[in-house]
Amino acid sequence: MSDLLHSWKPAPPGYKHVVSISLGSSKRNAREEIEVLGQPFVLERLGTDGDTKKAAQLFRELDGRVDAFGLGGADLYVLADGRRYTFQNIRKLVSHARQTPVLDGSGLKNTLEREAIAQLDPELNWQTQRVLMVSAVDRFGMAEALAQVGADVVYGDLIFGLNLDLPLRSLSALRRAARVLLPPLTTLPQEWFYPTGDKQDTSVEGKGTRYYAWADVIAGDTHFVKRYAPQDLRGKTVLTQTITAADRQWMQDRGVTRLITTTPRMGSRNFATNVLEAFFVTLSGKREALTPQEYLHYIREVGFRPEINELT
Repeated sequence: MSDLLHSWKPAPPGYKHVVSISLGSSKRNAREEIEVLGQPFVLERLGTDGDTKKAAQLFRELDGRVDAFGLGGADLYVLADGRRYTFQNIRKLVSHARQTPVLDGSGLKNTLEREAIAQLDPELNWQTQRVLMVSAVDRFGMAEALAQVGADVVYGDLIFGLNLDLPLRSLSALRRAARVLLPPLTTLPQEWFYPTGDKQDTSVEGKGTRYYAWADVIAGDTHFVKRYAPQDLRGKTVLTQTITAADRQWMQDRGVTRLITTTPRMGSRNFATNVLEAFFVTLSGKREALTPQEYLHYIREVGFRPEINELT
């Protein structure tokens, strides 16, 4: 049994157990007990600090012992412009789970984050906002929703993912980039362009700083937002998903005015979409990804709404 499981405990009787196995930092591990619609849950995150062998071992050892897996720190699929692209090395990683379903959050992002953008319009008036999406191909639902509500958006996929100073300033440009780049990129190791392990705790100063300065709202994956952010974020709004107490403190230290998460806190933290997708699948009683309509049904039944935090 792996070192990570020496102190691991199964859920109490009657509880549903969702475990996210993440390639991210183990410093962000969490375990929460909650009750939703009368059903008690244990939501848990186990980080492997970028160690894919350890992640594979966890999928293998916990397979059949929990109700659903989340996949954190990586995407199995990217849903972009109506197409699904699969990361081949991640497909191999999750193949170690043969009984328990594995959800990476891609299906839920495509519905939950569209809904969140619409819900936030009365508060933010998107037509008046300049938005930097640090990475959009992994959150295409949010990218499309921002374009639909009339925000002025820069999609930073080429800037921050591929180190090219080429801002994408329209949804059509993002779609073209996705069609050209995603087929070859999904054959490469994801850590080449997404921070895993210790990289999640380090910053790259100066890369794309002027786009952060231009924007009113910085949107997207928490690790991407933090990794390329300048020291001064005074007056900015950050729109993201996975937030720990340390992330909140980081944002306060840099002067972020407002933090918005696309879902409310569950227990003491905001969980990533992979955890929540696994949670909704378990809540539904199914063992596979739900349809967009089913996700939307459960989002509304549970009452998920964005959480707005004024930090300064």
